[in-house]
Order: sequence, then C-alpha cells, then structure tokens
Amino acid sequence: MSQPPHPAPLHQQLLANLKTVFTESAAPPSRPRFTGPITPDYTSNPVTIPPTFLTTAPPDARPPTASRINFAASPLPEYAGLYAVVLDHVLSPSECAALLALAEASVPTVDAEKGDKDDGGSGSGGKKTLLRNGPDDPWGPALVNVGGGREVLWDTYRNGDRIVWDHQEVVNRIWARCLSAAEEAASDDGDAMRERFDKIGAGEEEIVGNMWEDWAAGRWEFLRVNERMRFLRYGKGGFFKPHCDAPFADTRDPSRNIQTIFTIHLYLNDSKAEVEEAELVGGATTFFSRDRKRRIDVNPKAGRVLIFQHKGLLHSGDDVLRGTKYTMRTDIIYELKLPETTQEGVVG
Repeated sequence: MSQPPHPAPLHQQLLANLKTVFTESAAPPSRPRFTGPITPDYTSNPVTIPPTFLTTAPPDARPPTASRINFAASPLPEYAGLYAVVLDHVLSPSECAALLALAEASVPTVDAEKGDKDDGGSGSGGKKTLLRNGPDDPWGPALVNVGGGREVLWDTYRNGDRIVWDHQEVVNRIWARCLSAAEEAASDDGDAMRERFDKIGAGEEEIVGNMWEDWAAGRWEFLRVNERMRFLRYGKGGFFKPHCDAPFADTRDPSRNIQTIFTIHLYLNDSKAEVEEAELVGGATTFFSRDRKRRIDVNPKAGRVLIFQHKGLLHSGDDVLRGTKYTMRTDIIYELKLPETTQEGVVG
C-alpha cells in the first residue's frame, strides 16, 4: 500500500497559525515588522559536561511534585481531554544556574571582520548568520521560523533573546530527571506520566489530530527528546504573543514518520508569584480560551517543568513587568509505527 501524502508543509501550518492568532484577537497588533529572512547559524562550541551534572542530587535539591492540569475543572473546560502536566523541583536552583552558564558557553564568539559565513551552497541564500548581540552578550534575538531553514525577526509578535544549543546527552539527563521526578512525586499524576509519554494511539485525535485512515491502526512511540534546546531570555517588556506550538517533522528518512508532539518547558529562575523575594514579575506561561477572556497561568519557578501537547493549546509568554525571565524549551519526538499488515515495508 502506498504511503499517504504528508500534511501541509510546516511553514504553511505556522503561517496559518499566526493568521488565526491575529484575526481572532479582539485587538490585533500593529503591522508586524519583518527583517528579510535569514538562515541562522546555530553552530555551537564544544562544551564539557561534568559527569555528575544532573546525575547526582545537589545540596539544594528538594522533593519533586507532579500535577496534571485538570482542564475540565478549570476556567478552560473546553480543553478537557488535552494534556499538560507541571513538575516541580526537577532541577535545583543551582543546577538551573549551571545549565544556563553551559548554554552561554556554547555560543561561538563573533568574528567582527567576517560577519556571516558561507553555508557551502546549501541553497538557503549562501550565507548563515551567527546570532549574537555582541562580544559581551552571547544571546541573540529570538526569531520566528518561516520554513525552509529561514527565520525572521518579528518583534511585535515575539520580543526576547535566544540561545540554541544542540546536545543530546544534556536533554537525556533532563528527561531522566523528569521521569524520576514523576516517580518520586508519589501521586497518580506522576505514576501516569511515563505511560502517557511512552506511546500515543494514532486515533487519539485530541493529541495528534485527524489521521489518515491507513494510519488509524498505528501508534506514535516515544523516540527521544529533541536535542535542540532553545534557551530564552525575556527582559522587561519581553513577551511571546498567543500561539499554538507547531510540530517539527524529521524528514531525513522519507520511509519513516517522525515528528514532535509535546513541548517541554523548563523554567530557570523564580518569579515573585512563586517566591516572594524573586525579582521577576510577570512572564507566566498562560493558556487562553480562544476569545482570550479566560486563562490559566503557570508561573516561572526555578526547576519547574511544564509539559504540554502541541495541538490545540493556545498559550503565550506573558509580558515581563520587572526583572528577567530565563527558560529552556525543547520537545518530545515520536515515530509512527504501523502494523505490518497495514503498510508493507514499514516498521511494525
């Protein structure tokens, strides 16, 4: 049986997503300001990871907790059946600070004379741009992906800084901490978390959307956590407008169906809403109703992890009113497995 066609290209999904955000908003923003699309250079410096980092509990570790967001009993009952869970104390404050320092160390220095570098004829414009604010600041502007490896600055939609660092071992350790935290939490939510993320039925439309009939008998199985970590820094006035996260499809092997389904969001510092002496005010991750009139806030807290499905959960990064917000975002990657009787030649 031939393989069903792929969904619309992800850049089309993103642009449709953004159109929905702005056309549904009661007060649309002013005309977006674009730079010309660029191909970012996310090359990283080699960084030595201490063998005990995230593998040994530090002195400031605290017992973890796990709590699934009960949308049915929340201000957003229309999201009943959708999945989001909050884990606290996955990392300690000292581990958050160490992770942030490692991320900053991963950013190459800027060669002021060379500037952009040739991309070796990749077909994406001939040049890759190293995103760094300056020689003393390893952070660069957080851009918006428009497909084809190209990104644009759109600071009326997303206003903050970013470091992109690819490191599979680090995300593996973070995920191991998440699973360990869920098990140690001694709650029904923690016990159910590993099972939830292990596999997803292709018929679970509230998680994965409508599938082609040929795929309905299959299931999405956990493959790995995305090695790409996106560290985010929002200063006073920083924000990320309401949106739904789009899946990333790994198309390097066309015989396999691999994509992200869940977002992992790790908060790296405290907000005043959680810790009285914290400097950060604002910056919550907010889940919204479609009319933006109802909401659930998840406030930043060092070591807190918020995991939620891409599909259907409209959310924003609220305005930072004071201080600086630091977070890291990555994803959980799945592979669609089909029974041998459904599609010949596909892993069963």
